[in-house]
Amino acid sequence: MPQTASFPRHLIHAAAMLSGVLLALAVHMIGQRFGLDLATLWRSDTGDLIPAAAALAWWLVALAAFIGGYVTASLMDSAVGGQIPLRMRQFLIGVGVLLLAAAGQAASGPTAIPTVSGVLGGLVALCLGAAMAFCGAHFALRRT
Repeated sequence: MPQTASFPRHLIHAAAMLSGVLLALAVHMIGQRFGLDLATLWRSDTGDLIPAAAALAWWLVALAAFIGGYVTASLMDSAVGGQIPLRMRQFLIGVGVLLLAAAGQAASGPTAIPTVSGVLGGLVALCLGAAMAFCGAHFALRRT
């Protein structure tokens, strides 16, 4: 019986982390347009103890990265055997392009966020996205 070909695990983890980080950064940029910013935790002009918008932004970025890493790892694990239909691939590519285009449009406009807290928020979104995407990829590959 012939063996089924598969991608190496480190390649799947790397691709899933890259996909999860990009998705996390896109959600972070789009969320800033709607007032959901990670950086409000470090701003001193807010009177709240922990702003609910910052907590919601943390959860959205983490969830997007986890799901992005999980789905990418699952798709790459089954892609070698040719188990992904062509229509599904085209749909996923279209969704990814539209999400990244929306993030680019959201990031191109002026913002009222101070520069230091904006940079800190972006770096935190990057690190949080990498960690959660790795966890998503790990769980996706663990079940197989």
